[in-house]
Amino acid sequence: MAELSPILKQATPVVAARGEGAYIYDEDDRRYLDFTAGIGVTSTGHCHPRVVAAAQEQVATLIHGQYTTVMHRPLLRLTERLGEVLPQGLDRLFYVNSGSEAVEAALRLSRQATGRQNVIVLQGSFHGRTMGAASLTTSGVRLRAGIGPLMPGVVVSPFPHAYRLGMSEADAVAYALRELDYLFSTVTSPRDTAAVFVEPVLGEGGYVPVPDAFFQGLRERADQHGFLLVADEVQTGFGRTGTFWGHEPSGVRPDVVITAKGLASGFPLSAIAAPASIMEKAWPGSQGGTYGGNAVSCAAALATLDVIQEEGLVENAARMGERLRQGLERVAKANPVIGDVRGRGLMIGSEFTAADGTADGATAQRAQQAAVKNGLLLLTCAPEANVVRMIPPLIVTEDQVDDAVSLWEASVKEAVS
Repeated sequence: MAELSPILKQATPVVAARGEGAYIYDEDDRRYLDFTAGIGVTSTGHCHPRVVAAAQEQVATLIHGQYTTVMHRPLLRLTERLGEVLPQGLDRLFYVNSGSEAVEAALRLSRQATGRQNVIVLQGSFHGRTMGAASLTTSGVRLRAGIGPLMPGVVVSPFPHAYRLGMSEADAVAYALRELDYLFSTVTSPRDTAAVFVEPVLGEGGYVPVPDAFFQGLRERADQHGFLLVADEVQTGFGRTGTFWGHEPSGVRPDVVITAKGLASGFPLSAIAAPASIMEKAWPGSQGGTYGGNAVSCAAALATLDVIQEEGLVENAARMGERLRQGLERVAKANPVIGDVRGRGLMIGSEFTAADGTADGATAQRAQQAAVKNGLLLLTCAPEANVVRMIPPLIVTEDQVDDAVSLWEASVKEAVS
């Protein structure tokens, strides 16, 4: 009898039978408020009628048209539509299936376009589990251990995490930029540096937003030294942070944007976007793949864009995110074990900290499990798994946010009692 790998550990015991909007129902028809959204994937909620209809129609027409063999209309329409929402000038796209694949493609493009080998990532970053992407990942040693040697040419720079560093945000930014400049003097010459990869909000690293001033400092150094600024928007993109792209508040334009997760409301699809002047420097044969740009996934992505724009979901993410943050801050104020509440839009984490200032992953885990028992699905993150994150779908309502905060408050009380 075949079974799943024992290494796959489920965060909840729920066996999902169906999903509807912000809810998942198990096989006993018990309803759970899903504030995981498939790790930020079901952006329009579970089984949004317009996404379902678009996918069903496409399945009956063309399921797979391998896009270096034949072209299909859903891919062409999606490319046009993405051109309307991508940063100005990022007008060339390459499609694959997962976030890790898109990161690999952006890594390959960065090295080929610049003729340089080194890549800078930030401490706490998560860029994926494939070999190149794992080499860029520092959000937890479990993702790197036992598979070495990892890809060479990766340099890790401090992240301006003010809470962890015990600094003001301004001081943390100044420190991180100073250390980055020191790396240019000690580890990677600017002339050897191809790119810096940055998540606008650390995902697996603990839901820590990048301060706008730090993003601006990265842009200044990229322009000064001629390397690329790559925004990994796999989790932050498509409205998650209350703006369409997570980097927007900084006013900075990246050279490459990576998108996945919420792009197609649950269907596997990812992409990288770059200006023609950069994308055309990719070497022949360096971009391809059997399933990239799948017709059904593209149809779902087109419907996802329609829903996001016509239902005002980016604006809803901003409003509901503020409401959720305020609720979580009230819970934290009453429970000192929660040392920090942070995030942007509908991407918010509560960090559990012991009295001595160390990470309290045990209490975070108890709170997450209590929430599941109470009907609220949540996940943890951060290197010590001491941050409980909330990633509801962008369609979430005021009543659902308030319900989640009430369930969370009860769960935290159970965890600390």
